Amino acid sequence: MSLRYAGFAVILAAAGIPIYIHLPRFATTQLGVSLGTLGAILLFIRILDFAQDPLLGWLSDRQSTNRPLLAAFGAIGLGGGFVALFAVVPPPMPPAVWLTLTLIVIFTSFSLLTVLYYGQGVRLMAGQGSTAHYRLAGGREAGTVFGILIATTLPSLLQAIGREHSAYRDFALLYAGMVLIAAMAMQPLWSKGRAPMTRKQPDTEGLRMALRQGPVRSLLVLGFLNAMPVAATSTLFLFFVEDRLQLGDRAGPFLLLFFAAAGASAPLWSLLGQRFGARPVMLPAMILSILSFLGVALLSEGQGMWFAVICLASGVALGADMVLLPALFAATVDRKDLPEGLSFGLWAFAAKASLALVAALVLPVLDGAGFVPGGPNSPEALWVLTICYALLPCSLKCAAIYVLYKLPAHVDDPIEQMPAR
Repeated sequence: MSLRYAGFAVILAAAGIPIYIHLPRFATTQLGVSLGTLGAILLFIRILDFAQDPLLGWLSDRQSTNRPLLAAFGAIGLGGGFVALFAVVPPPMPPAVWLTLTLIVIFTSFSLLTVLYYGQGVRLMAGQGSTAHYRLAGGREAGTVFGILIATTLPSLLQAIGREHSAYRDFALLYAGMVLIAAMAMQPLWSKGRAPMTRKQPDTEGLRMALRQGPVRSLLVLGFLNAMPVAATSTLFLFFVEDRLQLGDRAGPFLLLFFAAAGASAPLWSLLGQRFGARPVMLPAMILSILSFLGVALLSEGQGMWFAVICLASGVALGADMVLLPALFAATVDRKDLPEGLSFGLWAFAAKASLALVAALVLPVLDGAGFVPGGPNSPEALWVLTICYALLPCSLKCAAIYVLYKLPAHVDDPIEQMPAR
């Protein structure tokens, strides 16, 4: 069961890198969409994406007996959307319209599958205690990082073997095949597990019920705050590496090192969470993250070796975030008998809203400071970039630590067993 579940995480994770890293170049060179138009499309899609997550969570709870069918539709939309975007000759319509339509299908399918997937994890581990959720999360996040590594390296490998003219098409077809295999392997699990018998109908009352729970509200705030530092560094990573460190040719290896460290550390964080609970384990991980941000702020141009060390350390810290927080939230949803689809719809909304908010805050600040990506920049503009990339995440991580330790003690009991239902 755990291998099937982790395998599905691979295809979900592999969907993000092509959209956020490869899409801009593909859309401008292959579809002829201008950067300004592409930016407007991505802003619209991002707003639609995080706004629809609670609705998709509500739908997954309403149609709980039809989860296998919903998952099949999501898989068809995700794999088919990638093929339509990267491998199919667009029909006779404005390229921007075709791009928008295919992205809507991809993002909606991805969000639906994500909500279903995390909610199904709650169902599979229902009644088994917090340690079961930490154990499941360890395998899930290892699969997540493996998917990121595949999506990061596969297009480059295709180009290296002489497929540079068809790399996007080949990747889309290979990815669609991966989705088909993972969906078929996961299909039997959608009907397994048990929903708590006392669970209320997942309507507007279910939403109010979820938000009335103090621990749930606190965990949503924690997830929002804890995602913001990662959102800031993800948004500004290429700017920092290329313009601050002058090491643009090493950006790919730095990313691989970062995600490899996160994936390698995920099983260890899972074991520690099972043994000690999330809060005492997350504190050293958060401190390591803060030290990494501070170390970045002290770097000067060309210090690639030290930045690689920081990528390694911050990746290990990210592994704790990826494993422990979703598992702690899942255990709380299970314990509080809440509709899991709606709850994880809110969780996804909080995470994605943090990304949108950070981008809306730091990018105008950089623009106001006169920062020009890839161009000549004053020391003041580069210092503002360093503040946004390193020092702002430090303060946000400190705020997340405060929220973590304001949680009620009973939220995080590593050996608690759920009462029989």
